[in-house]
Amino acid sequence: LPFQQRFEELSDIQEVIYVVTVALSVTATMMLVAPVGIHRLLFRQHALPTLVATGQRLAIGGIAVLGFALVGVVRLIFGFVVNMPTGVIAAAVAMLMFFGLWILPALWSRRSTDDDQAPLETV
Repeated sequence: LPFQQRFEELSDIQEVIYVVTVALSVTATMMLVAPVGIHRLLFRQHALPTLVATGQRLAIGGIAVLGFALVGVVRLIFGFVVNMPTGVIAAAVAMLMFFGLWILPALWSRRSTDDDQAPLETV
């Protein structure tokens, strides 16, 4: 995008959204790929608990950052191609989809698993 002639047509806020979205995308990629590098560095070092715990945190963080990057992309593209209000609405829908498809099912599943493992009360 910055190498296109139309990049000059972006408003200041669209330029900020663009730069933040690129930064979020790079961060998400690094976080999601990092466990592979850590695994390679710790291979045969008997560090499985460290690898699993670190990989889990990086994966969850990477997914969250990726969600925000996708929302930023939607906001930027819809705002530029259609108009600003449509971009905001599209970004809100993308955010709802992120929570509805990625976050809520995991939380519900985790909650039901926790409930299943709770000790039964005696009457």
